[in-house]
Amino acid sequence: MEVKTSLLDNMIGVGDMVLLEPLNEDSFIMNLRNRFDHNEIYTYIGSVVISMNPYRSLPIYTPQKVEEYRNRNFYELSPHIYALADEAYRSLRDQDKDQCILITGESGAGKTEASKLVMSYVAAVCGKGQEVNKVKEQLLQSNPVLEAFGNAKTMRNDNSSRFGKYMDIEFDFKGDPLGGVISNYLLEKSRVCKQPRGERNFHIFYQLLSGASDDTLVKLKLDRDFSKYNYLSLDSANVNGLDDAASFRTVRNAMQIVGFMEAEVQSVLELVAAVLKLGNIEFKPESRVNGFDESRVKDKNDLKEMCELLGIEQSVLERAFSYRTVEAKMEKMSTTLNVAQAYYARDALAKNLYSRLFSWLVTRINESIKAQAKTRHKVMGVLDIYGFEIFEVRDNSFEQFIINYCNEKLQQIFIELTLREEQEEYIREDIEWTNIEYFNNAVICDLIENNQNGILAMLDEECLRPGTVTDDTFLDKLNTICAEHQHFESRLNKNSKFLTDHSLPHSCFRIQHYAGKVLYRVEGFVDKNNDLLYRDLSQAMYKATHSLMRQLFPEGNPAKVNLKRPPTAGFQFKASVGVLMKNLQTKNPNYIRCIKPNDKKVAHIFTDSLVCHQVRYLGLVENVRVRRAGYAFRQPYESCLERYKMLCKKTWPHWRGPARDGVEVLLTDCSVPTEEFAYGRSKIFIRNPRTLFTLEERRRACLEDLATLIQKIYRGWKSRTHFLLLKKSQVVVAAWYRRYAQQNKYQKIKSATLVMQSFIRGWKARNILRQLKYEKRCKEAVTTIAAYWHGTQARMELRRLKTEARNKRAVSVIWAYWQGTKARRELRRLKEEARRKHAVAIIWAYWLGLQVRREYRKFFRANAGKKIYDFTIQRIMQKYFLGLKTTTMSPMDNSWPAKPYGFLEGAHTQLRRIFHLWRCKKYRGQFTEEKKAVYEEKLEASEIFKDKKALYPSSVSQPFKGDYLEIQKNPKYQKLNSAMEEKVLLADLVNKINRANGKGSPRLFLLTKSNFVLADQKTGQVKASVPLPDLASVSVSTQSDGFFALKLKEGSASASKGDFLLSSEHLIEIITKLHRIGTTAADRDQINIDISDEFLVQFKQDKVCVKFIQGGPKNGNSAACKRKNNRLLEVSVPSP
Repeated sequence: MEVKTSLLDNMIGVGDMVLLEPLNEDSFIMNLRNRFDHNEIYTYIGSVVISMNPYRSLPIYTPQKVEEYRNRNFYELSPHIYALADEAYRSLRDQDKDQCILITGESGAGKTEASKLVMSYVAAVCGKGQEVNKVKEQLLQSNPVLEAFGNAKTMRNDNSSRFGKYMDIEFDFKGDPLGGVISNYLLEKSRVCKQPRGERNFHIFYQLLSGASDDTLVKLKLDRDFSKYNYLSLDSANVNGLDDAASFRTVRNAMQIVGFMEAEVQSVLELVAAVLKLGNIEFKPESRVNGFDESRVKDKNDLKEMCELLGIEQSVLERAFSYRTVEAKMEKMSTTLNVAQAYYARDALAKNLYSRLFSWLVTRINESIKAQAKTRHKVMGVLDIYGFEIFEVRDNSFEQFIINYCNEKLQQIFIELTLREEQEEYIREDIEWTNIEYFNNAVICDLIENNQNGILAMLDEECLRPGTVTDDTFLDKLNTICAEHQHFESRLNKNSKFLTDHSLPHSCFRIQHYAGKVLYRVEGFVDKNNDLLYRDLSQAMYKATHSLMRQLFPEGNPAKVNLKRPPTAGFQFKASVGVLMKNLQTKNPNYIRCIKPNDKKVAHIFTDSLVCHQVRYLGLVENVRVRRAGYAFRQPYESCLERYKMLCKKTWPHWRGPARDGVEVLLTDCSVPTEEFAYGRSKIFIRNPRTLFTLEERRRACLEDLATLIQKIYRGWKSRTHFLLLKKSQVVVAAWYRRYAQQNKYQKIKSATLVMQSFIRGWKARNILRQLKYEKRCKEAVTTIAAYWHGTQARMELRRLKTEARNKRAVSVIWAYWQGTKARRELRRLKEEARRKHAVAIIWAYWLGLQVRREYRKFFRANAGKKIYDFTIQRIMQKYFLGLKTTTMSPMDNSWPAKPYGFLEGAHTQLRRIFHLWRCKKYRGQFTEEKKAVYEEKLEASEIFKDKKALYPSSVSQPFKGDYLEIQKNPKYQKLNSAMEEKVLLADLVNKINRANGKGSPRLFLLTKSNFVLADQKTGQVKASVPLPDLASVSVSTQSDGFFALKLKEGSASASKGDFLLSSEHLIEIITKLHRIGTTAADRDQINIDISDEFLVQFKQDKVCVKFIQGGPKNGNSAACKRKNNRLLEVSVPSP
């Protein structure tokens, strides 16, 4: 890759327009075309960057490019937007100068992309870290949200910003981003109700219908078909290259990253859906008795659905579309609205609802991205605002008028700051300053903004004037007051020279802006400046139950009715522009001028007329003339000497003295006329670009000679190096060969010696082996003879012992046979005797049975049945009652024997009930008063938490101890105990959660009958004492964590510091005792227990959402709290 060390190296065309020669409009356009054709889309005018929209992706924004321009001089590399961003960032970080980057240009010129590139570069080069990366991500992700709600497809641009945006990015002393603040200007809210042919409404409407899920659309009462909504244009609903569904997912993700809660996102989508529904409401005339027409809603289905989305009574909104209440001092008068007025009211409501929603979004984003630290910040502002707009004849209206007014102010401050920067540099470098002639557009700004005779002042006066006010009366007033102004023209102007100018229509006026003449159509000026919303509609919106409506329509509060007319749109815009100008004047400016090369939005096409038009109204040629009025080029002495030192033999190759002396010697040797340059304190100033180009030509020729000399020296060095290498190689090869030959000779001698040694050692070893074998055979012979002798002796003794044993066994066998015979004879005798006794017993039993049966037949027939029945019943009941003896005495045992027979069903049930009551009474009789109180608390805990909180089952088996700190016995807490006026019912160690980081601080929690106290764990000092009547409710989650929030009543004395978010291992006992005290007290309300996985906690002035999620925290099996953003604390609870 070619490395450039200066802007002038390998330059295509002229990289800095200040060096353009000759300077005229044609050469300016030709230079832009030449660079554009070679993919050089950036060009400088001094420190101003001109950016051409290439309408395609170029490989010039890679991470390698970021590193290439990082910490480099502005003119060191070829022109790039990264160079300006780096210069601004380094000035802010190193010199502690607040910066602002002003990006201007017409729609489609690439202003939004330029602001994204600046922000992405700053995010890439600043510090790293978890918090810093989070801030950078939030700042970058605010763009997709604002683009979705503030951008639209136009004829000139598929992603045109229809609002002005100014973002202040705040940095700390290290240059790391801390946050930011966004200001928006003049949202084009008229686009909500009507779009020109070939253009679309704001992106969010199409993204919502294309990308939302079916369930979401059902909740919002919407359909995916664009044709069902009157506010959406159909001829350009689908745009090539735009995926609305994917963009909607991107917007949802960006809102989550920025810090929007799910409920807030849903509320925003409901308002967007309400705007679509509002556009479908149509009206019909209805004649009244007094002869006036009254408007009525045709189809009330859309009205009903809109009212359901916003939480408004249908009758209230329907009346607001039919009647208007006018108040004057103490009088009220209600008038009917005709169909045209009803449609005007409907569109006014839609425009106000959407514009206020957009302003709320900007405010909400600012809450999330604002810097938390209260120390002084360094600020870099990025202004992305609409450029000068000149539409076709009769298409320039009120919006174009105030946009062009804003650009007049920006041009004025641009010229002032540019001249001031030039003058400061001249004074700093001790160069004589001469006044520069330029066109001062203050006269045009005064024509528009003068408080007495300005166009805006007259427009406000006309809007406030009683009587019939129309656009024509406003134009008549302009013709009367601005008749003599040299920059104002009108067909009916009193100045007679315009009476024959037929290019001026009757309903138009023309202003000579700095960028050229612009013809404005006066139609709609009064209505758009009034921006009137009927008070009845404001009050109807205020009555809505939707969470955002009261914030968006505060003037609708009946208790704060203000009969004073609200400020006009022109007045508000003029005030905001004034604030913006004051803000910009306090910062060091950096400019990016964006230009679109063609109207077809395609690459490789450069339309000269279109570019020339933009160059004129951006005043770029005028800017070059201002920069060149003194000295066209300036450069530090060190850089100048380093670049041109080869032109003089005294400075080449090294200059040993100061750089300024070297430059003086250099310019004297080059015979440069003294009037063509001036010496500053640290820079050389060159008046004419021709002088610089002459030096460049001489440098280029000298570089060719130097290149030849360098080649010659290099070739000689290379040949000498090659020869020395060959010589060294020959010596090395010879040395290695001699070493190799000696090694071979040594190896041969060594091998012969080893062979001789091995033969001698083998002969000696064989002799020793033969001697050892002989000695071993002698020892083995002696051992064998002894073994045979001992064996013979052992066998003889064995035969003797066997003979004795056989004789003894024969006697034992004979005796055993004799004893067996005697035993068998005795057994047979006993068996015979037993058979005879058994026969006698059987015969006697049969005889007794016969006697019994005879007696039974004689007496049984009279009362046998009753006796058998009574006997049977008696035996059954005995068996039944004996079976009941197995039941335990525990009241918790629900087991009971089954009934044996059906006739016992009633008795079985009653016995079970009586027995259970009796054993419960016996069990209760064993309780003491303290034990009864514990069981009552356990019962109340069951009613509160059973089947509602996952932590409850584990607390059932744990007794409620109350005083876990033993506060009365522990000497450490003796002082704290003496300070308590009442008996302490509960003393426990809890963690107080800090909203800044989600971490807990240990506190002592003491509960009495009248208040609860939080004290320091180490010192015992009381941190907070809250009376129980000030406690409104307690919030806990449904999961197995120990977090709970004590919410205080609004307006109470204890609520000044906000609610308490605590965590404890004995959460069930603490909340049960709090609830029990509130229930038993007659002088206070019962404390509410709120069990939910998401609740709000008031910390001083801010409300923070505490959200519980399932997941494995990093610190083990306990729940962990972490701050996600300013308005969200997330508690991770381990999965069960």
